[in-house]
Amino acid sequence: MKKKYNELISSLTDKDLLFHLYMTQVILLVISLILGLLLFDHFSFLKTIDARDIKIISIGVPLGIAVVIIDLILMKWLPASFYDDGGLNERIFRKRNIFHIFIIAAFVSFSEELLFRGIIQTKVGLILASLIFAVIHYRYLFNVFLFINIITLSFVIGAVYESTNNLAVTIMMHFIIDFLLGIFIKYKHSSADDQQGGGGLHE
Repeated sequence: MKKKYNELISSLTDKDLLFHLYMTQVILLVISLILGLLLFDHFSFLKTIDARDIKIISIGVPLGIAVVIIDLILMKWLPASFYDDGGLNERIFRKRNIFHIFIIAAFVSFSEELLFRGIIQTKVGLILASLIFAVIHYRYLFNVFLFINIITLSFVIGAVYESTNNLAVTIMMHFIIDFLLGIFIKYKHSSADDQQGGGGLHE
């Protein structure tokens, strides 16, 4: 399965990967719309989004940064195979400009938090929501460390949601994680190109 998955990813262009990424998030939003209509009165789960809450800045931002710092430390200490996702994240972020990374991170964090925390966790609880969140990130199923990593992260984000009862806090936390790691991947790739090409310009 892993070999077939890697071959599929390799066969896709960067444009194809972006299309599938955005389509996946649109599908998650549609699922959120349908479940929100069926399971909640007047989309009441949206009331948990409070953009004026100071905890967005005091909790969401620092926790997001903390997760990224821990991840970068583990990347440095652990073998590269532990973070092998088939090269998908690198393919997505390495050639994007910062604004595009911002858009991707914002779209993904909003759509995923809306569905997994705002709807699924609210209805079935933290544990099951975290497992579903991990399974949705299909590529991590082929790497035990990444699978444990994504479940742990989902538990942490879910716990933050339960303690703050504000989806905006977890959206911000998720955004910070994806945005900063996206930038890291971009500049790590650029740095490697500079070393190989003697610092020349890149497309």
